[in-house]
Amino acid sequence: MNSILEALYNGRLRPDEIMMPTHPEYQALGRQIAALTEQWKNRLSEKEFLELEQLFDLCGRCEGMHTEAAFAQGFRLGANMLIEVMSQREESVLEFN
Repeated sequence: MNSILEALYNGRLRPDEIMMPTHPEYQALGRQIAALTEQWKNRLSEKEFLELEQLFDLCGRCEGMHTEAAFAQGFRLGANMLIEVMSQREESVLEFN
């Protein structure tokens, strides 16, 4: 048996490692970031550039935490939507403001 649930349990389901953004601007932005990073590397001293890289790392960690929370919230929303559909409820299982 090779179910999604089994793969998730065994740590083989890692969508973040196989996902590739399909937005048309994604690759162009990546190239732009690389070019600007190289420019800053040439402008700054080695120490200053290392500090800038540390800032980038902190921003990346923060964004990763936000993305993780958004993923979990989206997953919960999807699960609640399935509960609502399968139970044929007229009212949502969630409260909206």
